[in-house]
Amino acid sequence: MLPPVRTRLSAILLAQFIAAAAITASALLAASPVKAGPFDAYAMLPPPAMQQPAPQADEPDQAPYDLPDNLRRQIVAYSGPEAAGTVIIETAHTYLYLVLGGGRAMRYGIGVGREGFTWSGVQQISRKAEWPDWNPPPEMIARQPYLPRFVGGGPGKPLGARAMYLSGTQYSIHGTNDPSSIGTRVSSGCIRMTNDDVVDLYSRVGIGTKVVVLPTSHRVDAAGGRGG
Repeated sequence: MLPPVRTRLSAILLAQFIAAAAITASALLAASPVKAGPFDAYAMLPPPAMQQPAPQADEPDQAPYDLPDNLRRQIVAYSGPEAAGTVIIETAHTYLYLVLGGGRAMRYGIGVGREGFTWSGVQQISRKAEWPDWNPPPEMIARQPYLPRFVGGGPGKPLGARAMYLSGTQYSIHGTNDPSSIGTRVSSGCIRMTNDDVVDLYSRVGIGTKVVVLPTSHRVDAAGGRGG
């Protein structure tokens, strides 16, 4: 057991040490900004229900739009001569068909060239691109000099989520961020699809796919939709 004098001395020294430590801590706090602790940082975030997930680069970014029933993607009967895997564009009725075989085809609503910009022929898909850049061709710039010479791809950009380029032409089958244009004649010759539909078609066709663009006087030998 320590003598009383030494015990009192130890208590005094301890009290002096605690007081000095408190003064030092106060000075440090006054001299530097207060930082949040590891758990305080979470309190600064909005509740989980308010946090919006970041858009994914491979997902279409398009406001909901209620297409008419006939322009929605659907499987229809097909009795024409084209082989499975062929894409047929029926300009007259603004439909694109992908022949599935077995008397069936997947039909999509599309937007086509306006008056004076329709065309027909047989082409192939020569290139595919996700979130494609847009480089207006010289002919389009000559008609509309105010157009940009280049627009990088991405959500909200002119060619939408996907593009399939047609060999030997300046045209492509591509997405659009204006789904209300589906079923209309508004483009400069390219074929427009909703972003959801162009992603679906993109996943089903490859380089070299045959694309038949029918004249406005022709129609596909197909029946009404039945599912899909």
